[in-house]
Amino acid sequence: MGKEVNVGIVGMGIYIPERIMTAAEISEATLGVWSERAVIEKLGVVQKRLPGADDGTQEMGAKAALDCLKKTGINASEIDVIVCFGEEWKEYPLTTSALYIQDRIKAVNAWGIDVQNRCCTSVTALKMAKDMLVADDEIHTVLVCGGYRNGDFVDYADKDMSMMYNLGAGGAAILLKKNFNRNLLLGSHIIADGSLARTAGVEIGGTCRPITKDNVDEAYKSLRLMQPEVMKNRLNEVSQQNWLTCINRSFEKSNISKSELGYLAILHIKRSGHLGMLKELGLTEDQSIYLEDYGHIGQVDQILSLALALDRGKVTDGTVVCMLAAGIGYVWAANVIRWGEAA
Repeated sequence: MGKEVNVGIVGMGIYIPERIMTAAEISEATLGVWSERAVIEKLGVVQKRLPGADDGTQEMGAKAALDCLKKTGINASEIDVIVCFGEEWKEYPLTTSALYIQDRIKAVNAWGIDVQNRCCTSVTALKMAKDMLVADDEIHTVLVCGGYRNGDFVDYADKDMSMMYNLGAGGAAILLKKNFNRNLLLGSHIIADGSLARTAGVEIGGTCRPITKDNVDEAYKSLRLMQPEVMKNRLNEVSQQNWLTCINRSFEKSNISKSELGYLAILHIKRSGHLGMLKELGLTEDQSIYLEDYGHIGQVDQILSLALALDRGKVTDGTVVCMLAAGIGYVWAANVIRWGEAA
């Protein structure tokens, strides 16, 4: 098939929990180290979403998938593959989230797989899904979906963790079809730096530091920067350039000039970083959505941003979109989407 195949976005689904945590509550949880004003102005969180009693990681992914099917009118039986970006923190360890969702939405003809790239996973999964659709004659429809609630692990008394005080909860889904001839997913580019693989993560609960009766309370608040200086110094050195390289390469692979970029679907980062990236790319604040009322819902952010942009008229037929992501480990990614009819 090769070059004649295109891959288009049929539609998206979103699930956002009702519970919220305000900037004032985040400030209180830091024991006053961060003021409410600083949480809003520097961290960029007016409020964020927290999971409710029934908002498990897998279930939120399933709810988003059901929303996607409802909005697109696609029958679940048409789905060939489910690529799940739902986090590893989920209802039951060692269960496969994609298969829970497959059963939950009755996608009886689909196989599924979980993939993990932390907060880069949705952009990574979209690349994988496109590559499957282009390469395999038997795959015509792929659902990319998942849920996220890693905020459960945040210890607000840990000053090193301020970059993760914004972690929220939610789910998203995006449906891709071969030769859909609309909303084309074009080039993607991903950069990894494995020297940072163990600089951040949940420190207690794996085989190196198992949960015991003595550390159980600490374990469930042990998402940490395990090497904070190493991580921060390395990110300061390479992060911005890696992001720009991902953006530039994804546009090159798409055969589109970067000057055509009309909307940036970027993950939630600190306010100054968000504004700095827009300036770097020559975009106005109106050409992105700052997720200050949602927080950082991990790999849900890019799909949520695009869905909100469509609802608000920021993305219309002809708009060139770039999804931008980064995840601990460390990995950076970007892709390019041209919304509307294929040329």
